[in-house]
Amino acid sequence: MFDTVLIANRGEIALRVIRTLRRLGVRSVAVYSDADAGARHVREADVAVRLGGGYLDIDRILAAAEATGAQAVHPGYGFLAENAVFARRCAEAGLVFVGPPPGAIEAMGDKIRAKETVAAAGVPVVPGGAEPGDDLVAAAERVGFPALIKPSAGGGGKGMVLVRSAGELPEALASARRTAAAAFGDATLLIERFVDNPRHIEIQVMADTHGNVVHLGERECSLQRRHQKIIEEAPSPLLDDAARARMGAAAVEAARAVGYVGAGTVEFIVQGATGDYYFMEMNTRLQVEHPVTELVTGLDLVELQLRAAAGEPLPLTQEEVRLRGHAVEARVYAEDPSRGFLPTGGRVLALREPEGVRVDSGLMTGGTVGSDYDPMLSKVIAWGPDRASALRRLDGALAGTVVLGVPTNVSFLRALLTHPEVVSGALDTGLVERHLGELAAGGAVPADVPVAAALLLHHERTPAVQADPWDVPDGWRLGDAAWTPWRLESRDGVAEVRVRGLPGSPAGAEVRPAAGAPEDAGAVRATLVLDGDDLLVTLDGVRRRYAVARDGDTVWLGRDGASWALTRHHLGDPGDRAGAGGAADGVVRSPMPGTVLVVKAGVGEGVTEGQPLVIVEAMKMEHTVTAPVAGVVAELPVRAGQAVDMDAVLAVVRPRDEEEQR
Repeated sequence: MFDTVLIANRGEIALRVIRTLRRLGVRSVAVYSDADAGARHVREADVAVRLGGGYLDIDRILAAAEATGAQAVHPGYGFLAENAVFARRCAEAGLVFVGPPPGAIEAMGDKIRAKETVAAAGVPVVPGGAEPGDDLVAAAERVGFPALIKPSAGGGGKGMVLVRSAGELPEALASARRTAAAAFGDATLLIERFVDNPRHIEIQVMADTHGNVVHLGERECSLQRRHQKIIEEAPSPLLDDAARARMGAAAVEAARAVGYVGAGTVEFIVQGATGDYYFMEMNTRLQVEHPVTELVTGLDLVELQLRAAAGEPLPLTQEEVRLRGHAVEARVYAEDPSRGFLPTGGRVLALREPEGVRVDSGLMTGGTVGSDYDPMLSKVIAWGPDRASALRRLDGALAGTVVLGVPTNVSFLRALLTHPEVVSGALDTGLVERHLGELAAGGAVPADVPVAAALLLHHERTPAVQADPWDVPDGWRLGDAAWTPWRLESRDGVAEVRVRGLPGSPAGAEVRPAAGAPEDAGAVRATLVLDGDDLLVTLDGVRRRYAVARDGDTVWLGRDGASWALTRHHLGDPGDRAGAGGAADGVVRSPMPGTVLVVKAGVGEGVTEGQPLVIVEAMKMEHTVTAPVAGVVAELPVRAGQAVDMDAVLAVVRPRDEEEQR
């Protein structure tokens, strides 16, 4: 075993590797970019080395390994994990790369070559392929529609585009090439036949340098958005022992075909109705979803990786692999499901992660989530003796998850976990898209939330009754207490809540949610109790607990895994910006923080409603912003390559009649 290992990664996977190294008594070395100077993995490693701009500078990583006396480099996943050049450079520097040989990375990293390799070993493959240059169009016609465009060098769902007709091909190919070049440094694409209602099932393999290869069962990864996994489980509710053995044997043969060493994952597309399966790709690294395999096998995959890299034989045979119970993982992302899963960001004002389950997280209070890296924040993983209990435990754990300051997908995950088709195990990769409307409906602000925020603000503004009333600047009146309106803006618009205090109780109040109601109608009694970092509000006889955080005039409230930001308007300030940037004024705003990738219009150009104007990219995801009205582009203050904040003005389109009047 090694004495010192450098981790060429960040966030939760770096912390995950550090945890195993600490248990084994191995010194850990973290590296970090300038943006990550205060990150958790930097704080928790034994040694940390600054890289500067990012995590892709091979020379600086190797220099950090030499300076700290590291014998091995663990690449985690993403960044350089599947980079054969990096693996070779490590070997040339006398370092052990904790992963497969460079030749295996190259063979499986190129999806076209990978399909040819495993097909020669007798593994079923999806019909399709690619031709040089412009022959991709001809390849699509041979494969037939619907077809799936995929980056040859990539993974993680980035750059994958479903094309249902020949007319969609030109724009889809252009978008896929841009994403592939940005994410993987290689714009080569391939086209495969799209399997209707498919399931995505992958097999975990482990191999050593002595020729031993075993599989550790499968993971069901069919619950996806934008071709990227969000909930994974082990074992799959589809497979029986016989099917598991067949797919496992195929995965082992795929690994043997390229002389594999270490942890790898062979991914299959499975026709749910027939059980027919086809090789899609092999990920030559540790997978994000590896914890579910660890929980059902009792094995530490990072430890197995390290021991294989150190030349030790596998500690178990295929017959000794046993699966126990069921495990489910949910990926917590900084994203907004109700806006097409657009990335979000911000500063973590409050954080509470659940107990009693496994949480792999890089989050910490005060940390900033920006657009530099993938929007995944953490993973919550629950185990149970059966699938139903594992699902219930995971849902309960997500209900106890609090992230204030950064909008997340936790409410969406809870809705997905409890959807009837998910509960029954009737999964396929299109399930999320089919039910997106109902699954993302929970994004609206519930009626009790602005009331709770108004009560908190009113309580802070009104001192305790023991104070001299003449010392109260504006919270006390002679005679009956006056109604105080609190105007609170959220993503749903502006809500007004009118509050007045109850005599003798600084934490008691009456609230009237709607303005304009009669003075004696609609008011209900409410009480507020501050319980540590929590807010307890009883409204109309129902008590709810909220996590709370403040950011200037904005109040963040969280409960049941959801969070909401409400911004206070000063009294008398109408502050009603609801609808700003919408179709009425023709202002086009950025839906997320990111970088302008393409500007598709010019000032003075006539456009139709829905015509693409600007493409914004963040975290390797593209979003096309369109004209809200038909008219003329009057302003276009951005250019390709420019960084923009969320809600930054990208363009202004004036309706033609207004333009003519000018």
